[in-house]
Amino acid sequence: MTIIRTIRFKFAAVILLLLAAMTLSFSVLTLKTVEGQIVSDVISRAQAISESAAASAAYSMLSDDMLGMDSVVSRVKASHLDVDFVAIADNSMKALAHSNISLLGKTVNVAPGKLLEMDRYGCVTRGGSGGVEVVTPVSFLKKRLGYVVLGMNRSLLSDARRSAQKSVIRGLVVAFVMGVAGVLVLSASITKPIEELSSGVEELKKGRKKPLKVYSKDELGRLTENFNGMSALIVEQKDQLAKYAGELEEAYISTLKVLAAAIDARDPYTLGHSARVAQFSVKMGEAMGLSKKELEDLEVACLFHDVGKIKTPDHVLLKPGKLEADEFREMARHTEDGMNIISKAPSLAKYIPAVRHHHEWYNGKGYPDGLAGDEIPLHASIISIADSFDAMTSNRPYRKSRSEAEALKEILRCSGTQFNPRLVEVFAGAFKNEHEGFMLSDLI
Repeated sequence: MTIIRTIRFKFAAVILLLLAAMTLSFSVLTLKTVEGQIVSDVISRAQAISESAAASAAYSMLSDDMLGMDSVVSRVKASHLDVDFVAIADNSMKALAHSNISLLGKTVNVAPGKLLEMDRYGCVTRGGSGGVEVVTPVSFLKKRLGYVVLGMNRSLLSDARRSAQKSVIRGLVVAFVMGVAGVLVLSASITKPIEELSSGVEELKKGRKKPLKVYSKDELGRLTENFNGMSALIVEQKDQLAKYAGELEEAYISTLKVLAAAIDARDPYTLGHSARVAQFSVKMGEAMGLSKKELEDLEVACLFHDVGKIKTPDHVLLKPGKLEADEFREMARHTEDGMNIISKAPSLAKYIPAVRHHHEWYNGKGYPDGLAGDEIPLHASIISIADSFDAMTSNRPYRKSRSEAEALKEILRCSGTQFNPRLVEVFAGAFKNEHEGFMLSDLI
């Protein structure tokens, strides 16, 4: 889920950054365009008003009609609120009429500013800090009579610019919000199938087949459909493999039992020994609460524990009397020989500790490595008790078998020296449960 959220976040973040950059660029470009259009409209309007005033003033200037010129100025100023001032001047720029009476007869000074436009008739438009000023020649029959000077109010121009900016910004904000919503919807539509696929993979890892929902008919939809088909095939093959594995495991266990019987058959006095050791060991494991898998491994280890005796010479293995020192060493080597035989198959490696160490003693005086206490693997310690108990209760050429009670008494006597005391208690408890009415105090 974290991965999906990261993909969704990255996708949305990249698209939003691009959208923000495009929106910002578009807003700057739009505002410049709008501002240019506003200025152009103001210039056109100023020129139109100025040219109209110049046409009206020409007749008054020819007849030196001062009242007529004042009338033109007053009419223009009253009719157009965005006009800051209007003046009619002679060729020397002396004011013959002015909307500001105090400036009448004075020189009309055009404020310095950037030349915005000049047409073929000599109309000059400048833009300065005060606004836009237009100077339009007044002519009659190609004779220059004077000029009309008109100033546009900059505050009105600024108001128009601010109003346009607000409109543009509002539109861009709405567009950006809609874009963000679209990005979120698009991100969800893309990542939702990916999230569904991720969930399907997790279910498949757990061995469950969960048909995924197909959200679209595009490439992601086809991918989801293909995943559904693939997961169904995998689960089906997994079930078949599990069935084959179970059959192989049964055949494997059966082969081990045959092998253990073949090993025991070399000595008629030990026939069935490995199977009985497995039976005793599994009962101890059950009493200890071992899992089903641990019990299965313990049973197989018991069947393998004497596999090394395949290499033990008959004159040692079948000797009816007590073994000499060199013969005992030969016999003791069966633990290492067993380990070497098992190590040839990597799948059997987990049984090596039990095979190698089932003759170790709790006090460290066993073989082959002299391990002591908890250094001895658990399965090896369990097999050690079961192996000794079966050996004592089986007939040998050189002695008769002991009773189960006598064998148990010997196991108890060797607790803490040859055997793990905790496991001896488990074995004694299991023995008691198998023999109703039996009291351990009878052995003391």
